[in-house]
Amino acid sequence: MDRRAFGQVAIRKLSSAVVVVSLGNTVFARAQSSQNPEAFDNKASAEKIDRWILQWQDEATVDKSIKGPLDVRRFLDPVYVLIAPIHWSSNSEPARFAPVTAPRGFVTDFASVPRVFWSIFRPDGNYAYAAAIHDYLYWQQDRPKKEADLIFRSVMDDLNITDSQKTILYEAVNKFGNSAWTEDANLKAKGEKRVLRQLPENSDVTWAEWKNRPNVF
Repeated sequence: MDRRAFGQVAIRKLSSAVVVVSLGNTVFARAQSSQNPEAFDNKASAEKIDRWILQWQDEATVDKSIKGPLDVRRFLDPVYVLIAPIHWSSNSEPARFAPVTAPRGFVTDFASVPRVFWSIFRPDGNYAYAAAIHDYLYWQQDRPKKEADLIFRSVMDDLNITDSQKTILYEAVNKFGNSAWTEDANLKAKGEKRVLRQLPENSDVTWAEWKNRPNVF
């Protein structure tokens, strides 16, 4: 079974109620028009993504619970580094969760959303701000995975993500995010770092190359 087929099976298993309500014509139309995940590697896709981010970031912080636009710099491969911090705090009274601040220099590929879902939900969609916060929580692991996933949903609430997208994405990380959580824990145990002190000046170097340079952390 290939990745796309697996992703479709996984989505059907998320929740019968969610699938029946959410995977209507709009979602399948999105799936038919979505790019293959591998297509993100070419330069044309990178330029399109970067233009989209610049346009979207101006609209991403209208809610008082979100501070800081999603300013990122892309590596040669589809990996991004925050060039300014981003912040989320609960707007409920009392606050349900402690605030989150992903610092300048944090490296993300938005991949805490399982890759099998990328054929339907591109990793840099209009929930990218929430995905970056979620990636940071998965990397830090200073609170339980369940809480990180609930914060992901809360940030999407604040971004006015549609109910169908929000529900499927939340259920995806809730039910299938254990591998990303475990992988991050294993990488940290091996000495991997994700917060850069020195950022690349342009996008002509891969993340793998940059992180092995001296004095970048």
